[in-house]
Amino acid sequence: MDESNLESIMGLIMHGGDAKGKAIEAIKAAKGRNFELAEKKLQEANQSLLLAHQSQTEQLAKEAAGQGISVSLLMVHGQDHLMNAITFIDLAKEVVDVYRELTRVEGEVNGKN
Repeated sequence: MDESNLESIMGLIMHGGDAKGKAIEAIKAAKGRNFELAEKKLQEANQSLLLAHQSQTEQLAKEAAGQGISVSLLMVHGQDHLMNAITFIDLAKEVVDVYRELTRVEGEVNGKN
């Protein structure tokens, strides 16, 4: 595996893992009713996801150009990180919305709205 492929794959792993971590932080912030922070973490997660996608696109472009790449365990690991990040971000958005709605309903029940 050449160095540019390795860098691209490591970017996929690093940014995919970061995106997942930021999504988890968003859920924790929403659980603490800090919705501003939750939205910030979701934005950060999406930025990291974009970087991970760019790494994946580099690999796909090489393959499309006929520069065959070998599928390694590292590549599979990187793709796994990317797919987990996508799943966690989608889930985190829903969980943040659920906590936001729960907070609204609690306010109504307690006479705050």
